[in-house]
Amino acid sequence: MSTIAITLNDQDKSALRTAAYGSVALLAAAGAPHKAISQGSIALTSATGLTGHVLSVKSKDIALPGKNVAELAEQVLPALTAAVDLLAQQYPAEVDNFRSTVLVAVEAAQFAKGAPSPAVVAMAAKITAALG
Repeated sequence: MSTIAITLNDQDKSALRTAAYGSVALLAAAGAPHKAISQGSIALTSATGLTGHVLSVKSKDIALPGKNVAELAEQVLPALTAAVDLLAQQYPAEVDNFRSTVLVAVEAAQFAKGAPSPAVVAMAAKITAALG
């Protein structure tokens, strides 16, 4: 494991995982098909670098309680922005890797089975905006 991954504390790792996997959960809540969501999750576990080390760990620290899309979005969108900010402060060289990893997952979740629905496209745009 990379020494950079080891220097992140557990709370920081949890924040990155929650943001990344939350983006895929948000697309699922917006109506992306199950197969598409699987493709998005695979994209996250296929990451490299610090992001890859953090996202590939099987963990139960991802907390995304929410009863509807709005509640989930209120958690995930700020979490994405916070994750980018965290990396910008601690590991600026990793920001683009995290951002592109999440965007690849979003793209995979959108297009895994034909054209995405307008609701999924709109949510993907919100996720992209939250990433900065």
